Amino acid sequence: MALRIYGDSISGNCLKVKWTADRLGLAYDWIETNVLTAETRTAEFLALNPAGQVPLVMLADERPLAQSNAIIFHLAEGSVLIPSDAFDRAKMLEWMFWEQYSHEPYIAVARFQMRYLGKPAESLEARLVERGAAALARLETQLKQSPFLVGGRVTLADVALVAYTRVAHEGGFDLSLYPAVEAWVGRVEADLGIK
Repeated sequence: MALRIYGDSISGNCLKVKWTADRLGLAYDWIETNVLTAETRTAEFLALNPAGQVPLVMLADERPLAQSNAIIFHLAEGSVLIPSDAFDRAKMLEWMFWEQYSHEPYIAVARFQMRYLGKPAESLEARLVERGAAALARLETQLKQSPFLVGGRVTLADVALVAYTRVAHEGGFDLSLYPAVEAWVGRVEADLGIK
């Protein structure tokens, strides 16, 4: 069987799996799985992923794999998206772990609350906004020093972090305050062939 990707097109975590597969020229079937209508909570889906989350991939041998960054790491094994240098590879992973702990929980959550729950920016929890801005400032500091996050070219670190950074404005964050980040988003989008 072909690789199957269960994902919701509104989710940056799902799109990074799609973009990685596309960038690597992998054949796959995309199975749109709507989180807003609880399609990840059905008995059928929970049998595939008891955590009830997308993205989920079913590998060709029918083994399931969840968690966006684990998936993209598996798909990209041995490719140009993973540095061959051990230290650069570890730095890539450092950024990917940071993304899930210090970036996505603030940028993505603010975006979800505003865009999909209809909350006005002023109703967002102050901590959410402060930590999202701190994450963007951290990226700005790094991207003033280098065109990409690790090793001078696109790696999985860039794929992971561009997913929600590129739509941060939908969560009330003004990317024009972070010009190095804005320029990096454009470079990564161009490399991945996304708009």
